[in-house]
Amino acid sequence: EEREYVKLLVLLPAISSLQLVFFISSAAPPTVRIIHSGHACNVEEERHTERVYTIREGETLELTCLVTGHPRPQIRWTKTAGSVSDRFQDSSVFNETLHIAKILRTQGGRYYCKAENGLGSPAIKSIRVDVYYLDDPVVTVHQSIGEAKEQFYYERTVFLRCVANSNPPVRYSWHRGREVLTQGSDKGVEIYEPFFTQGETKILKLKNLRPQDYANYSCIASVRNVCGIPDRSVIFRLTNKTASPSIKLLVEDPIVVNPGQTVSLVCITTGGEPPPLLTWVSSNDSLPQRSVVKGGTLTLPAITSDEAGVYSCVASNNVGNPAKKSTTIVVRALKKGRFWITPDPYHNDDNIQIGREVKISCQVEATPPEELTFSWLKNGRSLRSSERMVITQTDPDISPGTTNLDIIDLKFTDFGTYTCVAALKGGGIPEISIDVNISSTTVPPNLTVPRGKSPLVAREGDTVELECLVSGKPKPIILWSRADKEAPMPDGSMQMESYDGVLRIVNVSREMTGSYRCQTSQYNGFNVKPREAVVELIVQYPPTVEPAYMEMRQGLGRPVVMTCRVLRAHPSRVLRFEWLLSNRLLHAGAFDAQRDETEYTIRSLNRDGWGEYTCNVINEAGAGKCTFQVTGKAYPPEFYYDTYSPLWQNRPRVYGFKLQWTQMNPNAVDRIVAYRLGIRQMGLQRWWEQEIPVDQTINKGELMTHNLTELIKPESYEVRLTPITRFGEGDSTIRIVTYIFVPKFNQTPTENTTKHQEEPICMFTQDKNDDFDWTRHSAATRDTKYTPNTGPSGDRSGSKQGFYMYIETSRPRKEGDQARLISPFFNVAPKNPYGITNPPAYCFGFFYHMYGKHIGTLNAFLKQKGQTTSEGPVWSLSGNQGERWKQAKVSIHPTASFQVVLEGIRGPGIEGDIAIDDITLEEGECRDPPPSE
Repeated sequence: EEREYVKLLVLLPAISSLQLVFFISSAAPPTVRIIHSGHACNVEEERHTERVYTIREGETLELTCLVTGHPRPQIRWTKTAGSVSDRFQDSSVFNETLHIAKILRTQGGRYYCKAENGLGSPAIKSIRVDVYYLDDPVVTVHQSIGEAKEQFYYERTVFLRCVANSNPPVRYSWHRGREVLTQGSDKGVEIYEPFFTQGETKILKLKNLRPQDYANYSCIASVRNVCGIPDRSVIFRLTNKTASPSIKLLVEDPIVVNPGQTVSLVCITTGGEPPPLLTWVSSNDSLPQRSVVKGGTLTLPAITSDEAGVYSCVASNNVGNPAKKSTTIVVRALKKGRFWITPDPYHNDDNIQIGREVKISCQVEATPPEELTFSWLKNGRSLRSSERMVITQTDPDISPGTTNLDIIDLKFTDFGTYTCVAALKGGGIPEISIDVNISSTTVPPNLTVPRGKSPLVAREGDTVELECLVSGKPKPIILWSRADKEAPMPDGSMQMESYDGVLRIVNVSREMTGSYRCQTSQYNGFNVKPREAVVELIVQYPPTVEPAYMEMRQGLGRPVVMTCRVLRAHPSRVLRFEWLLSNRLLHAGAFDAQRDETEYTIRSLNRDGWGEYTCNVINEAGAGKCTFQVTGKAYPPEFYYDTYSPLWQNRPRVYGFKLQWTQMNPNAVDRIVAYRLGIRQMGLQRWWEQEIPVDQTINKGELMTHNLTELIKPESYEVRLTPITRFGEGDSTIRIVTYIFVPKFNQTPTENTTKHQEEPICMFTQDKNDDFDWTRHSAATRDTKYTPNTGPSGDRSGSKQGFYMYIETSRPRKEGDQARLISPFFNVAPKNPYGITNPPAYCFGFFYHMYGKHIGTLNAFLKQKGQTTSEGPVWSLSGNQGERWKQAKVSIHPTASFQVVLEGIRGPGIEGDIAIDDITLEEGECRDPPPSE
């Protein structure tokens, strides 16, 4: 049997140079695509552009945003739809991978990945996440209204309703015992889906119950094993005793208790089959934390006023409607005692005078209000209602819980202390006593603002006291509010109370500037027309300036202009400015009222000019500060991330990496003279450093390279690159270099398979859709029985140990059989930022050996991403070309990511072995194509 061995060896230098030449311009706008990992049930394309990712509830969602572009784009994940309470909706995730462990159904929705690097428009892709779930079904039982007489289920029509929450929509099936129920299978049974439930609910109707209808019914809910979700089922036993629940509360309504008492509510079931489940609910949304529920008993230990409300016992057994009984707990309380004095309403004078009428009103808040009682004392002695001292327990014209004492025809002997005492019937709650003095010195209030207290000028952050002097006896409560606008007070309320006429504001802010009204309250004073006064508050604050901080990088000998701008200040009359360098005064002066900025210029930056410059803009309230950091520090370099497979193998135990980067704003500072390269193995502390000299000026967007060698497989490394100028070190950039295993030749074994075919073949793979495979071998390992007069006697360099690739044309191959080698995908160079739209050119080269009288055809193809079939070959040759290696070169012009394909076609006989070696791909048109022979 004929065996001939051919080999493919792509030179390592050619591969490493290949990575550099793929990019015309290093600046490229972002592109983005979303890939998924984790537990996806399915990912499908919907309506051409929308991708739908389905996942089971409780699994881990992991979406990764793959981006290209240079500089490296910033990535941001955002979300729309989903639950309002979903915290992700109001935030963003700024990394490549979105990870949600144990995803909930409320976290479904559309997730957007946005990438932007300042070039062109941001790239945005989205994916809709559909969370699948299936809850246990619930069966509820009802009978038609109007037939609920006598026994509930005797000769009645009954409905069994099955409901299960799910995504996707659920499908239901009913069973009676082991019997499957379907529409029409039993005349006494109807199965239907009410229109209003849109297929989500399945109703089983039992018409005029028969003895055989008393049985176990099971409802099976299914989503047809989508996402591996199993069916769920529930069983309901229907008997002639099945009945809806009924309950009884063994408590009074309402229950009136004192604070601190322990309250027990007892609820018992009086009917229902199956036995109902009892639960307690409260009108306060949730039961008190200290409450204890045991069966049908709810215990509230040491009850407080906040725990008062309506408590309900609910019984449910999924038959008919749940039963509910409620009681109200009232916690007794007295609070907020207030009084006011009303002078004789028939006279215009608000003073209290002998011979006129005076009314004393007293008000408290009581729970329950019907238990409230009042009593009056004069100078400590009990006072009863009489013709001249009229006591009214409740006044319907004013707030409830109010008592009045009318003194008609005031006499000198009526002066004294009147005490209003409020109590609750039954005791247990302390009384509230309110003393009111009536004397010749009792006069209505008056309000004035002290001299010098309005306008009141303060600085932002101070503690201020707005003051209104209040005279009169008794002194009323003072209400403070904003007089100039409908705005809340500093504590957030619309009014603030003060007992001494002073409003104290801590840490006053500029927003609090304005007019404040002080006003007498009706309570604890006179019931007369309110007195009021206004206090003006002016809050001064230092100038607000911009920029607060700015870094300015500049080369030596160049001008630097710093501008500090005033945005706002109070008082707006800015007094002066001063420029300082590290606390050394450079320039000061009065601020020009016609301009809102001040400038400082360094005509020619020298080494002494590096440092922190401060501009203070000063008014009466203080200084606003602009800070400028002037340096010659170089901007960070930007690593090029879009190089295809930037790792290569040059020895079995080590690998190399072509480091590629551009320099951000290289012309902003002095010329970069070198880069300091630091590298350390991940997990280790020690850095190895070296300097990479830079001989020429770096242009913006220029791609620089440096080969890292002696990297140990399969370790990862942290690489740090720092630019150096006359100023010193600039900003560093760090990236991680991770070893990528070069793809191995992967095929289904055939009779031509050898151990050598399991080794890497320079990232090329065999086409799975061809007729046979290329074979990898060297001349030194040939079988001595090889067929003569065909194939090479060594590799392209003449070495018998070197490897190459060839097509074996011996049996069982027949004429026309095809073998294809396919390269990995290569990124096409990004569009030129200067508008040049010509597609980039690459030179595809290889050496071929076509010796033998039965030589077929060797073709080279360009296959672009998105194309289902490749066009005709870009290079083709047939027939015997002699016993020597020849070189082929062809220029290709891809417009998208692409692959190159080498195809060998078997000729009419066994002397037709075609070999290839030393494949290269370089940027640019082929400059020196081999002569055609």
